[in-house]
Amino acid sequence: MVNVIETFDAKETFALGEKIGKEVQPGDIFCLEGDLGVGKTVFTQGFAKGIGITEPVNSPTFTIVQEYKEGRIPLYHFDLYRIADISELDEIGYEEYFYSEGTCLVEWGNLYPEIFPENTIKIEISKDLSKGFDYRRVTIEKQQKED
Repeated sequence: MVNVIETFDAKETFALGEKIGKEVQPGDIFCLEGDLGVGKTVFTQGFAKGIGITEPVNSPTFTIVQEYKEGRIPLYHFDLYRIADISELDEIGYEEYFYSEGTCLVEWGNLYPEIFPENTIKIEISKDLSKGFDYRRVTIEKQQKED
């Protein structure tokens, strides 16, 4: 199932993240894709607020994963942009996060698609400057579970 949502400013992108954050369940894994400066961090901040996290949320570019445990479920926020080799992910034990009672949001996950289980929800944020500088197209793709 694919949903496409348009946002026209950072507040709407934040609000979309917040709405999705309110609906997440333990074990949900999100692969967040989009170019630099497209609004992944703004979306993630809204997502965290939806979970109930009030502390500041920033991209964990240099730490690879940031843990937020104060919300209704833990949030594990990954940034794979600076990962040089998949073995670095093994070293931090990414599978322990993926199969925990929290939710994982992984920026730049498209660089290592082989790490994601089948039930991963893909969210892609893209710009279209012909529709305005702050316009974002957010594509959410959920894989259907086979019966």
